[in-house]
Order: sequence, then C-alpha cells, then structure tokens
Amino acid sequence: MSARLLVAGLAAVLGLSTAAAGRQPHPAPDWTRLEPEILRHFQALVRFDTSDPPGNEQPAGDYLGQALEKEGIAVQTFTLAPNRPNVVARLKGNGSKRPLLIMGHTDVVNVDPAKWTHPPFSAARDGGYIYGRGTLDDKDSVTTGLMIMLLLKRLNVPLDRDVIFLAEAGEEGNTRVGIQFMVNQHFGEVDAEYCLAETGGMVRERGEVRYGTVQTVEKIPHTVVLTARGVSGHGSVPLRGNPIVHLGAALARVGDWHATIRLNETTRAYFTRLAEISSGSEAERYRDVLDPQKVAMVDRDFHANNPAKAALLHATASPTIVDGGYRLNVIPSEAKAQLDLRILPDDDPPAVLESVRTAVDDPSIDVAFAPRDVRPGGTSTLGTEAFTALEAAIRRHYNASTLPIMSTGATDMAYLRAKGVQCYGIGPAVDAEDAPKGFGSHSDQERIVESELYRFVRFTWDVVTELAARR
Repeated sequence: MSARLLVAGLAAVLGLSTAAAGRQPHPAPDWTRLEPEILRHFQALVRFDTSDPPGNEQPAGDYLGQALEKEGIAVQTFTLAPNRPNVVARLKGNGSKRPLLIMGHTDVVNVDPAKWTHPPFSAARDGGYIYGRGTLDDKDSVTTGLMIMLLLKRLNVPLDRDVIFLAEAGEEGNTRVGIQFMVNQHFGEVDAEYCLAETGGMVRERGEVRYGTVQTVEKIPHTVVLTARGVSGHGSVPLRGNPIVHLGAALARVGDWHATIRLNETTRAYFTRLAEISSGSEAERYRDVLDPQKVAMVDRDFHANNPAKAALLHATASPTIVDGGYRLNVIPSEAKAQLDLRILPDDDPPAVLESVRTAVDDPSIDVAFAPRDVRPGGTSTLGTEAFTALEAAIRRHYNASTLPIMSTGATDMAYLRAKGVQCYGIGPAVDAEDAPKGFGSHSDQERIVESELYRFVRFTWDVVTELAARR
C-alpha cells in the first residue's frame, strides 16, 4: 500500500480529511474556556476611544504589545506620527512557504455620543450583542488576530510559514500613517504570500447563515468636481445661465448615468454562485447578469431596486457635496459639486471621466478630477490554496456556500495587492437586516452578535492552521 493510500485510509478510520491527516497534529484549543478571554480582549479594545480623526491608536497599540510580549511573542512598533503606532508581531515558521499576514486596524470612525443608546465605547453586552464603535469595524479582526497569535504560541504549533500579525493605524482617515507607511518604508516586515483582513463575512437571515463572502477585489475611489460658471445677478431676476440651475440639472443626469458594464472573475463568480443558492425569478435575474443581451436590463432594475448590486457591474458616481451661493438675493457666478466616483480595477480613469462629462452634457460646466488618496488596483485570484481553505472553513463552520465579492468601498488590502500579496477579506456573521436598521459598521448603534465573535475566531484559527501549520 502506498503512503498516500495509507494516510487516506487512516483518515477515513479516524474521521479526518486527507488534508488534515497530512498535517502534523497539534493540540486543539478549548474554545469554551477561551471565550471569556476573547471577550476580555475584545471589550478592552473597543473601550479605547481610537476615533480617527484625531486617530490616537496608542492605547490600543500598547495593549496589544503588552498582551503579545507577556507570552513571549516579539513585537515591533512602527510609528510615522505621534500616538499612531503600527504593531507587528511574527511567529517564525521553517521557511518552506512564504508568510501569512493577519491584519486589522485599530482606529475607528468618529461618533456622536448623543445618538447612541449604549455609550459608543462601553462595549456593553445586551441581548446577545456587544455594542460599541469598532465592534464590526475593525476591532473584531484585531481581537481575532491577537488570539490567533497567542494560541499558536501557547500550543507550540509547528509552522511551515511565518505568521505575521499587523494591527495598523489610520485606515479610517489617514492611510499615510498606516498601511502606506508600512508598505512604502517597512514592507519587508509585512511581506507575505497571503493576507487575511476585513470586509467579507457571513450573511445571516433569520438567525441562519445563508452564505459567506470573501472580498477578493475592490473598486478604486476618485473625486470628480463639477464647476458650473455663469454671470452673477440679482436674485429677483431669474437668469437662464444661473450656475446653480445648470449644476442641478447636471447632477440629475449624473444620477441616471450608467457606465459601461463589465464583469471580472470575482463578480462573474459572485452572480453565478448567487444564482445557484437562489430560486425562481431571483435566480433568473442573477443568471441574466451573465447574459450580455440581458445584463443592461438587469442593471436598470438593480439601479432602482438593489443599488448595491448595480454598483458591482460598472463605475458609479454619487454626488455628495454641493457648494453654491453666498447670499439669498444674489445669483452666484459659480457653483460646485463633488462626486464620489468608484471605478472598476481595470477601468481607464480618463475614459470614465470623459463618460461622466458626456453625461453632464453642458459646456458651461467643467468636469475634472480632484486630488484624492487613490488606492492602487489589484486582484486576488480564486484559484489559490488560501481561497480553497476559506471555502472549506465556511462550509465546515457555517454550512454555507462562499461568494467572492468585489468591495464597492476601499480597504487597505489594495496597497498590499499592488505589491503582489494575495489578500482576502473575511469577517464574522452579521444579520442582513442590521445595517438597514442602523446597527452596522459606521452606524450609531454598531454591534456584533457575541456568539458570532467567538465563532469567527474559531473559523479564522482553522484557516490559519490549514495554511500555515507544518505538514
């Protein structure tokens, strides 16, 4: 009998997969006993006010450094701006494979405390949830990365590759002090074959996970400014050249602008798999996205009824800031609007800008790019062992299918993908109805299901050990 058949036979007898049987055995964490520790670290991190701006991540960075060093894990801190540390810890493998990076950011978006039922930095437990700014974005990832490092060290898991943990600053408001600083000046400390970070997750409906998402690519943000110019005058005499009137009409046309539709590996797989787990007219609609003859019709339907899915098909532009006029009885000579433009990774920016200009269709309005922290393009492929491990773990922990997703927002993974790192965005299970009800990321009642925090740590542990533990 060959060695491979012997391993497969032993695996069958023991109820293990062949892949698992090929790994060196290591002690399994006692997850029930670990839950209080996970909770303690999570609540401690959420209770630090690391709002960005101003972005004082120092208390969270100090806490992580002390927790890691207490258990013999070496820590490095890289700081470009005062009180804005990037914390890096590394567990060494035998070097037979390139490293695995686990990443989370310690800063959070600002809050208006008056709008919160539970104080935003209380990490209050109520009804099976933990409330607080950063519970979903992104101190769940930071806590998970911390726990993975502590457990790998405690259980002395032999590794084929280094496992690196990066707790970064500045993701929400100033990537210059965080991921850009690390990639541009200290890339050797975080260079890896694979990276696990934020923005994916499991989608729950009525308490059951329907599917899991893994972010593999993201749209690229740009800012477009529309500047309408005309002749000023007295407000008592309406003028056909009123810049505000022209600007308003232009914004209406931008609101109905539909850029060129183009699918990529991720979005094609997303709609294909979504059709497979849907039924009836819903499944048919998702299949129609894959049909070049029908996709434009579906895009119109999405645009009206499901804008999040329309945004996956093409570039989008949302007017977000309008500035015009300074006195009630004066028609101004100039009015401006800013558009939040999100383009596909392989779009040509000047061509997209020209498409917006064509939609505006007004010679009195200048259409131009404005400076912005534009993230680079890059895609993580679906044919890697990392994506395979994520799919297997989602099936095992959540009994669900995996949908690769393209994020319409921006993440710091973009800077790593541009350097060749294959990054995958993951996250805990979240109720689909939470965000519309105001319980999602960046909302005034941000919360996480406590049991799903614990399950997310277990899920990530399995993925990390599958990719990094010695064979």
